[in-house]
Amino acid sequence: MNHEVLKADVIIIGGGPGGSTTATMLARKGWRVLLFEREHFPREHVGESLLPVTLPVLEELGVLSAVQAAGFLPKQGATMVWGKNPAPWSWYFRETNQRYPHAYQVWRPAFDQLLLDNSRSHGVDVREGHQVIEVRFEHERATGVRYTAPDGTPREAEARWIVDASGQGAFLGRKLKLRRWDPFFQNLAVYGYFTGAQRLPEPDDSNIFIESYEDGWFWHIPLHTGWMSVGMVVDSQIGQAGISRDGPEPFLRAQIPKAPYTARMLEHAALVSGPFVVKDWSYVSDQVVGDGYILVGDAACFVDPLFSSGVHLACMSGVLAAAYVTTALKEPSLQHAAGQVYKELYYKEYEHFHAMAQLFYSSNRTADSYFWTARQLLGQEAMLSPRHAFIHAVAGQPPRGYERAVLEQGEAPAQFQQSVAQVEGDRAARQQQWLAERRADPSHQALLLSVPQRADGVEAQRKPVIADGEFVWGYVLVTMGYPEGLPCSRLVAQLVSLIDGQRSVDAMLQSMLDAVDAQQRQQLAASVIKTLELLYIDGTIHFASP
Repeated sequence: MNHEVLKADVIIIGGGPGGSTTATMLARKGWRVLLFEREHFPREHVGESLLPVTLPVLEELGVLSAVQAAGFLPKQGATMVWGKNPAPWSWYFRETNQRYPHAYQVWRPAFDQLLLDNSRSHGVDVREGHQVIEVRFEHERATGVRYTAPDGTPREAEARWIVDASGQGAFLGRKLKLRRWDPFFQNLAVYGYFTGAQRLPEPDDSNIFIESYEDGWFWHIPLHTGWMSVGMVVDSQIGQAGISRDGPEPFLRAQIPKAPYTARMLEHAALVSGPFVVKDWSYVSDQVVGDGYILVGDAACFVDPLFSSGVHLACMSGVLAAAYVTTALKEPSLQHAAGQVYKELYYKEYEHFHAMAQLFYSSNRTADSYFWTARQLLGQEAMLSPRHAFIHAVAGQPPRGYERAVLEQGEAPAQFQQSVAQVEGDRAARQQQWLAERRADPSHQALLLSVPQRADGVEAQRKPVIADGEFVWGYVLVTMGYPEGLPCSRLVAQLVSLIDGQRSVDAMLQSMLDAVDAQQRQQLAASVIKTLELLYIDGTIHFASP
């Protein structure tokens, strides 16, 4: 029996947060989007703890109000047994995020259903119970898929672009052998849902609780249903051996008494769902964009869940992927450059969580065991140097930024601490010097005569940037802290390009003033001085005497 071949502009494999975000953003741009999801929602999924950084994406998608109305528990922060202190300690989002002072502990079946229904409401053709079994290629370009309908019959669909948002199943990543496993995080997780579990005392009763112990660590995530998501992360080989020998539930129950706070919280609790096992762990795909396809969320990369980054990375990559696909369909000449930027932006966010988890694992001293000894940072000097982007990100945070707060609780590698101190000290010294020189020279005469020079590797580049849901040509400033480039204005790009180590500030300014009318000159001059100040304090430029 012949079946109609479905046709769309874009086919998306997977209806989780990455797939639904991509679908909604693409549908908003007017594309015909066909989404295949093998399960019927709602379906079980781990990853209940969100971050505040995800909320702007939910707001952009138009679902934040629905999430807020769903009754999910507000997540104020985290409480941990980790680092040097065997007693629990807490950190809170409100200390550094005024706009979004909390996130949510969501029930993923309901949360994911909200996102998928939102895609439907935007015109996405959502097909649940439809499993993609093959991505079709013609002359190495992805052109469609083969899938099975709920009745089990194989069918076909064609599209101009394929989005793999299949989660850790990584449909294309496995087929094309794109994945590279991370040797540092060789872990697995066993988790389940308990009723009757004790929560933390107020005001931390809706926090995620994380307890490190001899063989790994436990998470506790309270849910508005009255259930508690409880999981343990252990060494992959040891975990697989224990599960093979005893089974998932006996193995989980044998570990609980080793973590005293977890044992007390579960003393009168009953397991009502699970346990489940997640075996595949941290990995990246060397290639995330190909001819006619793109990888999104866990299909592209996965990092240890210590900092609840999974939903954020999925949603963020969905927004970026939708912008890329729109660009590739509208402006093929931008396709290659935009694909490079997609990978750079996505992997910068991934690398931040990856570096954070590496450092946090390495800083834990609550237990002296094989698990923690094997996860010390060895041979990672490059990642700990002042030139590494993660060092600049951490050094740029206030003292109560959660990365700073959690790392200060442990014994971070001495080189990391020294690098952060060096970056912060250099930045503070430059700021003080700038202020002192401006007080001594309020008319900027000495500044105008000085000759700015760029730091090594600093340059302005013309590069794709996101604007209105797609990539367009713009400008970025490449620095030590932003090796992938930070989007900047044409003025900043022009100013940085004029810095050649020979021209004075006055000469540069005059060449820029010649291009504007008299009314704009005073404003332009003030903008140039302010830009020079920011570049100098950041270490992007320095000055030589004339």
